[in-house]
Amino acid sequence: MIDVLYFAWVRERIGVPREQVDTTAATVADLVEELKAREPRYEAAFADLRALRVALDQELSDFDASLAGVREVAFFPPMTGG
Repeated sequence: MIDVLYFAWVRERIGVPREQVDTTAATVADLVEELKAREPRYEAAFADLRALRVALDQELSDFDASLAGVREVAFFPPMTGG
């Protein structure tokens, strides 16, 4: 089981701030594909991965990163200064 957290508009599109996901995904990209296959709200949230960032156990990471040993995955839009 992996804790998956959603922030900002990702959370708004999916409708929950976090959930536990039982996954066989090897990478973040694989997890995204599993989530997108669930239902349209996930498809909408993950439609453009260029508009998203991901952190694994609170460390900024890439979508091709391995999920081996990971307990928490967080998805969020890029941060902007100002």
